[in-house]
Amino acid sequence: MKCLCLFLLAAISALAAPPEPGFVSLFDGKTLTGWQSPAKPQDRYIVKDGLLTAPPGTGGNLVTAKQYANFILRFEYRLEPGGNSGIGIRYPGTGDSAYVGMEIQLLDDTHEKYKGLLHSEQHTGSIYDVVPARTRFQKPAGEWNEEEIMADGSHIRVTLNGVVIVDFDLSLVKEPEVLKKHPGLRRTAGYIGILGHRSRAEFRNIRIRELP
Repeated sequence: MKCLCLFLLAAISALAAPPEPGFVSLFDGKTLTGWQSPAKPQDRYIVKDGLLTAPPGTGGNLVTAKQYANFILRFEYRLEPGGNSGIGIRYPGTGDSAYVGMEIQLLDDTHEKYKGLLHSEQHTGSIYDVVPARTRFQKPAGEWNEEEIMADGSHIRVTLNGVVIVDFDLSLVKEPEVLKKHPGLRRTAGYIGILGHRSRAEFRNIRIRELP
């Protein structure tokens, strides 16, 4: 009996333990609490059935109320066929996040509409216009993808569906013309944002762990 009780206590303890120690949710699945937008966020983003959705035809940024420096961000997303979205990191709050901060591209890059038009730094997971990602690890449009973005000082790592597709030290970027175009590469903190590009994109299970 004693062994059985100990086993049950251990099982209960395991179930109660958080699956991702140190992570906190950025999206409660019901409201836009903790997020802000230059425009009214409810005009551009919808919360329904536990999903945060950028509807077709909408654009603009939905950003966290808090700024972050070093972190691991985890989330799930899915795009419509030909869909285009992005995650902004270290965004100062004004300007184009892809340049004054950084944009981690989310794109249905195998869609026919993009054939022959994309540069290597425009595929899903790329640090937009700067660092290309490994390709072909995104699931087909309409299916859920799991992504992790780690920003630790100048080290940026992007993992898509369990595969590291970007692992780069931004301090290696030294070209004056690139740094002039992308001053955000040298930023050390800022907002995290969902960057709408006028196509449907859905998000869920958004959570973050801040790093020292």
